[in-house]
Amino acid sequence: MRQKTIFLMMALLLTFTVVSGCTSKEASTKAGGSSAPIKLALSPWPGWFVWYLVKEKGFFEKNGVNVDLVWFPVYSDSLSALASGKVDANSQTLSDTLAPASKGIKLKAVLVNDNSNGGDGVVVKPNINSLNELKGKKVATELGTVDHLLMLTALEKAGLAEKDVSYTNMTVNDAGPAFISGNLDAAVLWEPFLSKAIQEGKGKLLFSSKDTPGLIPDLLVFKEEITKNRPDDVKKIINAWFDALDYWKANPEEAMQIMAKAAETPVDEYKAGVDSVKIFQLEDNIKAFAKGDSYESLNFTSQKTAEFLKGLDMLSTIPKAETFLDGHFVEEVMKERKK
Repeated sequence: MRQKTIFLMMALLLTFTVVSGCTSKEASTKAGGSSAPIKLALSPWPGWFVWYLVKEKGFFEKNGVNVDLVWFPVYSDSLSALASGKVDANSQTLSDTLAPASKGIKLKAVLVNDNSNGGDGVVVKPNINSLNELKGKKVATELGTVDHLLMLTALEKAGLAEKDVSYTNMTVNDAGPAFISGNLDAAVLWEPFLSKAIQEGKGKLLFSSKDTPGLIPDLLVFKEEITKNRPDDVKKIINAWFDALDYWKANPEEAMQIMAKAAETPVDEYKAGVDSVKIFQLEDNIKAFAKGDSYESLNFTSQKTAEFLKGLDMLSTIPKAETFLDGHFVEEVMKERKK
């Protein structure tokens, strides 16, 4: 009987300890405590595979932050995941941050990963030689994404509007294969789908983000509550990013192999894709978050992009840049890394 009583007391104590521990962990997680991993989403884009270099080389751990990378094969799904709160942060474009910001969804862009410099483009059949010749042709890209904006920019340059083409709403995952199979006259794609469509679909590049420098910045965007409740972790993630860039510079071949493996792409193909973007160093970030009157400034770019989207009825209101751009994290990182 005594033994049974002791065993019962031990069992009750163990149960209490486990329950208490779970309750404490749950409370910590709900409060945004450091024990809760930050869910950082990303999609197929050359500049965002750097996050796998961060993970592979242990830079999250080095900086003392718990991060789960969440992979989304379809880019638009990652946008929905952040807007609905299923993830804490996402790698996404500036233009795709405007729509939720205009609807009052509280987000903060804290880091520029890169700027598209030819990584997004309009690929066409060989017999199409100018943007004007897209009139009446079947053109596909995904509605409301940055490449939709690039398509509209290209059409505007040719004096055309969306109504002048046979527009088809397709994800980049579907538009690439559709172009390769000959079912489309043109598709607006990003890397690595862009190069693949050109190579396998025997198409040619007619217009790209090189023709609109600064139009497509790619950002790390957090839910605002994370930046408020866990600012140190946000800063640690940014530090981990720049640690990876330093490692890439010192070990270019190994870094390229790690990122190409994550992209499930041969190294030479991945290199071609990553060469189509400008990876932003810390100094580039400081400059981007400063106010200016050119596309080098995120404030300027967001205003111009929002005006353009509103003119197309893709935005109901133009959000103020200061409500979703937060450059103070990179400023603090700069000060600390200079010490």
